[in-house]
Amino acid sequence: MRTIGSDEAKTRLPELLRRVEQGEQFTVTRRGVPVARILGMEDTVEDRRAIIERMKAARARRTRVSVGELLDARDEGRRG
Repeated sequence: MRTIGSDEAKTRLPELLRRVEQGEQFTVTRRGVPVARILGMEDTVEDRRAIIERMKAARARRTRVSVGELLDARDEGRRG
């Protein structure tokens, strides 16, 4: 993934979008600090699907928690 400064990205956005359509990805920085990624929509959809699958797997590994347990955990620091 190539890194590009925010000013350059603003100036060259049409070119960057054409390159993203061809499969390239860019990290946009401001003063050397990464602030955004530019990537194709297909990658974003796949990333979301992968995240959802990881969340479902994590949920399946956890034991069930009752409403009372949730309320007790919420109120734990509020007493006394």
